[in-house]
Amino acid sequence: MSDSSTSDSTDDSKGHHLVTEPPRSQFLSLHLIETLAAVLPVRDENGQPKSLVFGGVERHMITSQARRRAERVHARNRANAGSGELKGRSMGVRTREWALVAGRELESAHGWDRERALVTARAVMEASGLKFGDPKKKTVANLTKVLIFAPSDAGAKIARHIVDRSVEVEEWRDAYLEAQARIEATKKTRRGARNKNKAEPEVEETPAEAARAVALPPLPKATRDAVLLALAPRDAVDIALYGRFLAEIPDSPNVDGAVQTGHAFTVHEAEQIEDFYAAADDAKLDRKRNALDFLDAADDAGAGMTGYQSLISGTFYRHAVLDRTQLRVNLRVAGMDEAEAEQVASEAEKEFVNSFVEAFPEAKKNSTASTGSLPALVLAFEGERPYNYASAFQRPVDEGPLSTGGEGPAGSAAVRRLLRHHSFVSCRRGDLRTTRLLTYDPEIDLLLGELELPESLSVVERAEDLTP
Repeated sequence: MSDSSTSDSTDDSKGHHLVTEPPRSQFLSLHLIETLAAVLPVRDENGQPKSLVFGGVERHMITSQARRRAERVHARNRANAGSGELKGRSMGVRTREWALVAGRELESAHGWDRERALVTARAVMEASGLKFGDPKKKTVANLTKVLIFAPSDAGAKIARHIVDRSVEVEEWRDAYLEAQARIEATKKTRRGARNKNKAEPEVEETPAEAARAVALPPLPKATRDAVLLALAPRDAVDIALYGRFLAEIPDSPNVDGAVQTGHAFTVHEAEQIEDFYAAADDAKLDRKRNALDFLDAADDAGAGMTGYQSLISGTFYRHAVLDRTQLRVNLRVAGMDEAEAEQVASEAEKEFVNSFVEAFPEAKKNSTASTGSLPALVLAFEGERPYNYASAFQRPVDEGPLSTGGEGPAGSAAVRRLLRHHSFVSCRRGDLRTTRLLTYDPEIDLLLGELELPESLSVVERAEDLTP
């Protein structure tokens, strides 16, 4: 491996020897090996484990979407709880319920009637360009069509503006709702006329007639600007990290994410089990236990419910990249000066690494304890471009005994392959630097001690030490 983890040194004007850190590369690449047993972190529409074919065999897969959400929520929860590198920083929330959030804020913080608050918040956000669910269906009427990733205080900011301009906004709202009602009545009349006169040829509306029929009073510019500003990414650090795309409002800023995440997959062929389960009915068992004769007991025999669940086991490889340049650009665009953006970017990098190592998708977490897993190995290094080492596992690991040509347990075999692959690439790429390893597995720790690791590679004991 190339040795660029050491610091540069210089002499000052008085001859004192100074040690300076080398400039950091644009990309931080993270690679991880982890072993999971009898879990189901993510599933398809049929409740089955997700998979892909790679190297000619089927592998289990944990999608990047599941990984990214787990990491993002892990970092947000730590920040909101006042822990971690991003404590006290603004974070985002991804939801379809922003109208409900703003309505509740109007009700609880400003004393508005619930119906008045919700109708006003929905109308204001709809007129800003967001599409909502069918108003006839209560379950979706006040939900936006798409998830919106915005700073957590967006609802409070929208509510505050509505209160500050309540007279103007409510006058507009009444006119807007009245116009909507007229449009709906006109549509019903036309539908009825078409159904009544099906035999008659249908006469198309002229553009002018159509425009008059759908005219809605425009939202006051100041209010629309306030909604767009509230929903804008602003200084939410997780939006700067993971990005967002909101196509419904063309003039609402989107963000290119600074984090790239690959799908995790098993380094060996997929192994799936169909677990048959029987759930007991407590009341039924109590009656059986207290039955006076065997006939009464027989009536209460059998399980309360039975079924099957698919579970997977295996050793996974997963990979993610942080683009430090993009992260700083996103923070500067959010309004931070260079010094603040640099500080926040450094904090965000440490928190991202922590989340990559510790976060885990929460599907079936109670019945499988999957969120308690820790990686066997984490490999972190810098480079001038992203590096994905998936090809190290294109040939599936053969877990057969070493004596018969196998590679032994998949965990240690995957670690050997990953380090050998990285060493090989490092000899041919001059930009790889500051290579660090972290393990939570004592067997892997012994293995690292047996391998001939170059001096440029350092083994650290904490996730936060994986970044320079």
